[in-house]
Parts: sequence; C-alpha cells; structure tokens
Amino acid sequence: MKKLPVFYLILLLPFAGHAQRPADSSWSGNPLFKGWYADPEGAVFNNRYWIYPTYSAPYSQQVFFDAFSSADLVNWTKHSRILDTAAIKWAKRAMWAPSVVAKDGKYYFFFGANDIQSNREYGGIGVAVADQPEGPFTDHLGKPLIDSFINGAQPIDQFAFKDRDGKYYLIYGGWRHCNIAQLNSNFSGFVPFKDGSSFKEITPEGFVEGAFMLWRKGKYYFMWSEGGWTGPDYSVAYAISDSPFGPFKRIGKILQQDPAIANGAGHHSVINVPGTDEWYIIYHRRPMQEKDGNSRETCIEPLHFDKDGFILPVRISNEGVKRRLLK
Repeated sequence: MKKLPVFYLILLLPFAGHAQRPADSSWSGNPLFKGWYADPEGAVFNNRYWIYPTYSAPYSQQVFFDAFSSADLVNWTKHSRILDTAAIKWAKRAMWAPSVVAKDGKYYFFFGANDIQSNREYGGIGVAVADQPEGPFTDHLGKPLIDSFINGAQPIDQFAFKDRDGKYYLIYGGWRHCNIAQLNSNFSGFVPFKDGSSFKEITPEGFVEGAFMLWRKGKYYFMWSEGGWTGPDYSVAYAISDSPFGPFKRIGKILQQDPAIANGAGHHSVINVPGTDEWYIIYHRRPMQEKDGNSRETCIEPLHFDKDGFILPVRISNEGVKRRLLK
C-alpha cells in the first residue's frame, strides 16, 4: 500500500473540537460543536436549549464568552462574544464558568474573572445583564459581586440556583471549599441568614470546584468536580439532601473518563426538559490524543436515576443524545 505524504496525513486528523456526527442525523454526536470549550452551563430559555461555556484557552486569551442554542439538541447555533472585557472593565483575564438565570424579564449572567489568588488581588465573581439570552450582556454592578476569599473558597465556578420557593442562591467556590449565599432581589448583593452571616460553607468530602445543584422529587442533588482539571482524574461526584444547605454526604462518582473515548470528563451542568423527568448532563472532556490542558470539548449524555433516586453512572460516548424537540 502506498504511503500518504505527511501533509495529507495531517489533513486527515480530526479538527480541534470538531463535532463527530453519527451517520444517523437524529443523534447529536459528541462534541456538540466545533472549538475548544469547557465548563458548560445548560439552560432552557424561550423554548430553546442554551449552552454557555468557558472559552478554553490560556488565561490571557479568556477575555470573552460565546453561547450556543438549539431547538433539538442536535443542531446548534453559535452566538459569538455575548460578553467580553469591553463590557466588564474590571475583568482582565480568566473569564470562566458562566451561569445564567432568568428573572423578571431579564437574563443574569454570573461569571468568574481574573483568577485571583488572594484578597490582595482584584477580581472574583461578577454579574452581567441582558434583555435576551443571547445578549449582548452589560456589567450589572460595575464591580465584582464577590471579590474575596470567604471560608477559604476562591471566588470562581459560581452556579445560580432558583429554589422552589422563588429564592435565588449563588453556590460557588474553588480551592476545595464551597459556599452558598442567598441573592437579594436585584442580584446586587446577598440576604443575611438568621445568624447574621451571608455565606454558609457546604463543602462535601472530595469537593474541588464546579458546584451544581438540582431539585428532583423533594430532594436536593449537589454535584461537583473532583481531581485536577488538566488531568485524567477529573470527574464528577454527588450527594443528596433535604435542604440546599445540606448536610451533603458524598455518595460517589457519576461521571469520569473512559480511556477508549476521552479523559478529564468533568465540570458539568444538567438540563431538565420542562414538564418531564428527562435529564441531560452537559460536560467537557479532553480527546485522548490531546496533551494541552486547554483542549477541552463540550459533550452531552442522558442522565438517569434509579428507582430509589440515586444517579446512575454516566457512560461517555461519541453518539451523544437523540434529537429532542421542546414542546
């Protein structure tokens, strides 16, 4: 057999972050869209699925956010630069891990910026606002919402959670500490708890970063990432409680690498199809041939619960999920 020139062999290599579509076009394939993207936040707004990820690149290049929307989980539309450092004057680098919620006709976009390493540096968790889910978003406060380490938690990886009673909470933290705080009515600050504090630590065993919470059938499911984000041990674990404040006792891992497919599977979110008990987990992973820590792609799988309410382990795949239209 004649050997192909090196030039042609390079052309045959998979494009970075290129969506590998199955032959059956009713399946999404993984990754969902082209490009290196991580820390994906999933949501449903205006009868469309939305994903808000981190642009996965060196920190100095993480100065903007893109978003992606779909009517069916299979075909995705890119919305470029819905928020960037031109709108957030205090953010200089390392813009990470969006979380977006709708309230009173507005869309609020929470993000981390500047990767502060101590209280002597400026940055932390900010919030932007827009009239539509695709932005453009503008700075809501003109300064960080959280600009310091509280209870040992680095102010990153924030998740905005709306509880059943209409209260909104911010759950966040890195450096193996996680806090929960109740947002006030206009998301400009926090409502103190009865003891006068504004931040409660809810860190479970094994927590590193990437907090996420969902409510299902009377229970609060707290989920987080473990391991190192550049390594193969990155993974997702969870706990269950009767309250968003815990206590949360670690149950086990639900998402991790498969050496036959990809490694570093972690920093996820979950989408619930409104009015159903159908769930999807959206996460990032690194193709096995990639050595750069920033070579992360956004993927999706079904999320299932057993009859007792425990989460079944997720099988990462190249097929992704079947087309699912919203009603």
